[in-house]
Amino acid sequence: MSEDRERWRGAIDGQPLRPGRFAGSSFPLEPLYAPEDLPAGFDPERDLGYPGFFPFTRGIQPTGYRGRLWTMRQYAGFGSAEETNARFRWLLEQGQTGLSVAFDLPTQMGYDSTDPLAEGEAGRAGVAIDSLEDMERLFDGIPLDRVTTSMTINATAAILLSMYEAVAESRGVPAASLGGTTQNDILKEYQARGTFIFPPGPSLRLTTDLIEYCTRRLPRWNPISVSGYHIREAGATAVQELAFTFANGRAYVRAAIERGLAVDSFAPRISFFFNAHNHLFEEAAKFRAARRIWARIMRDEFGATDPRSWMLRFHTQTAGSTLTAQQPDVNVVRTAVQAIAAVLGGTQSLHTNSRDEALSLPSEEAALLALRTQQVLAEESGIADVIDPLGGSWYVEALTERLEREAGALMARIEEMGGILKAIETGFIQNEIHQSAYAHQRAVQSGEAGVVGVNRHVMEEQVRPPAFRLDPDLARSQAGRLEALRRRRDAARVEAALGALERNARGEGSLIEPLSECVRAYATVGEMCGRLRGVFGVYREPGVR
Repeated sequence: MSEDRERWRGAIDGQPLRPGRFAGSSFPLEPLYAPEDLPAGFDPERDLGYPGFFPFTRGIQPTGYRGRLWTMRQYAGFGSAEETNARFRWLLEQGQTGLSVAFDLPTQMGYDSTDPLAEGEAGRAGVAIDSLEDMERLFDGIPLDRVTTSMTINATAAILLSMYEAVAESRGVPAASLGGTTQNDILKEYQARGTFIFPPGPSLRLTTDLIEYCTRRLPRWNPISVSGYHIREAGATAVQELAFTFANGRAYVRAAIERGLAVDSFAPRISFFFNAHNHLFEEAAKFRAARRIWARIMRDEFGATDPRSWMLRFHTQTAGSTLTAQQPDVNVVRTAVQAIAAVLGGTQSLHTNSRDEALSLPSEEAALLALRTQQVLAEESGIADVIDPLGGSWYVEALTERLEREAGALMARIEEMGGILKAIETGFIQNEIHQSAYAHQRAVQSGEAGVVGVNRHVMEEQVRPPAFRLDPDLARSQAGRLEALRRRRDAARVEAALGALERNARGEGSLIEPLSECVRAYATVGEMCGRLRGVFGVYREPGVR
């Protein structure tokens, strides 16, 4: 310890200091950081480098935001395809630069809107898509060759992408020009989110089928977005978000290589999706650590030689789990802080949550304010003027190092127990997340973790914005359309396509082509998934301690 630091330590001895473990931080923090807080042997040239060069700590593009701002991609989807299409058009008119589709739970779980298990859920948490006809309405008038589209869809990802490609094909848009992302990250569904259908083995087969298909046919499409976002929303810490996300990423890379794909043929199109939480500096450091972790995994573990395979490309969304129904206007501040963390961390794409999302789906007014938050950051704050403005901060570099080290230790533990599938089957991942979520909730309830409006600065009377309301006739109108489609389509073609899908599922070949034929025959999501359930069965969660 330097003499100056010893003198400073002496000066603060006996002074009242807040404890070093703060709400949102993964580990205790020192009150001050200096060069000696960096790990022994820290080498800026080796461990930081320059933007655009391995290990990409400072960003994957040499020019950072000085070359191009992040994509402003607001998540949207509710009710019918027509209603969501209108919201998409409006957002694009307001300056949004990419689309992000939210699908309702029946679509995500492989049920039609008319299924008894879908009662009350059609169009509620996203847009209802039962068939190619709905997808045609969803993207009516939207230039698919000029707008990139992200789809938060997992168990039914192959079906929805087949629909998107069919819509483009009908408009003369070649598959090679389609740009966007299917989330297609089924492993995190078993860990945190729950919209799985089939057991992990068949699900991983479908995920790999889509990676293989996009590698051959859709060169601009990201076939998978490995998602830490939902892991964090379920209660994980920043360290767990990194470790579990990259453990999943490893599994997908291994599956694609086992399928016979060369790593450099598909790795450049793997993307990621992270959460931006409240602790500004830890979150910014998390993104910097994430780039370094992935670069080393791909180069040193999988032997990728194309530098594009080493680059972590990711979308960020602000933390929905931090939004409160109490004093909802304060959510604007939370979202702005989280967006700043994402931008300081170098995200390539960003969604900012709306202030009313703890109450309902976002209103148009709230969605506009969320988009304007990004635009103010981009155009007025100066945050994008310098590449990696936090680089070299002793505090941020120490956080980056520690996050990488602790995430690596947790990933090694998963490998020792047999890999991520084994960790899911035994409930290890789920239990780790639940324990973290429980610890945080206890801290909030005890008052140890402060939440403005909930256990700090509470107000007796609160004015809430009017909640967004869905069309109460949606279920009936959606059912009517579906029945009309079934009467109008070629029933023999539908049955032949579904039969071919079932036969392929019993074999070992790719399922994308038979699914595409089902889609083009106007088979429904429920019909396709029903045939696959008959072959693969359904997944039941293990008990979690």
